[in-house]
Amino acid sequence: MKKAILGTKLGMTQIFAEDGKVIPVTVVKAGPCAVVQTKTVETDGYESVVVGYGDVKEKSLNKPMKGIFAKANVAPKKYLREFRLEEATLSVGDEIKADIFEAGEKVDVSGISKGKGFAGPMKRWGLHRGPMSHGSGYHRGSGSMGACSNPGRVMKGKKLPGHMGVVKVTIQNLEIVKVDAENELILVKGAIPGNKGGLVTIRNSVKA
Repeated sequence: MKKAILGTKLGMTQIFAEDGKVIPVTVVKAGPCAVVQTKTVETDGYESVVVGYGDVKEKSLNKPMKGIFAKANVAPKKYLREFRLEEATLSVGDEIKADIFEAGEKVDVSGISKGKGFAGPMKRWGLHRGPMSHGSGYHRGSGSMGACSNPGRVMKGKKLPGHMGVVKVTIQNLEIVKVDAENELILVKGAIPGNKGGLVTIRNSVKA
């Protein structure tokens, strides 16, 4: 069965391996997540589960959302995400905790990247700079905008300045270094997307 869990990014630290090497890790407060709904081939055409994470006051929800949690007999959750499964082994009301993963497993981690505000093309797209000598009128610009009179417009997809960040980013094949089931913590090797306190999704690596 494919495994997945929602969590909160707490920040980065480092731990020591058994051979004494320092390993940089990101600490994720993973779960507990509650199964709010299950979808089957008979009713929906595919199999999946809808998972809720993060407690929230009932007054913060609208009427349709309140109905979803009331039908499932589950406490209101702040986030809802749907995961496709190969086989339905979870039932409504079940809890998904950090111990579904083990140390050494490869996972894909998704989150919303940090916002960088308005950024130029060099920072946003990694374009090469122009001559930096005195008299040059082109240093950190976008360069040529395209052809002359034909087609007479800037083609779609031109890498230009603009808003950078706040997009969904997935980093694949990260290794789980340690799982602290008692405190619901998962330590992932390296950096993961998002701000501290941001929502992240941890799931089986598709390339493992």
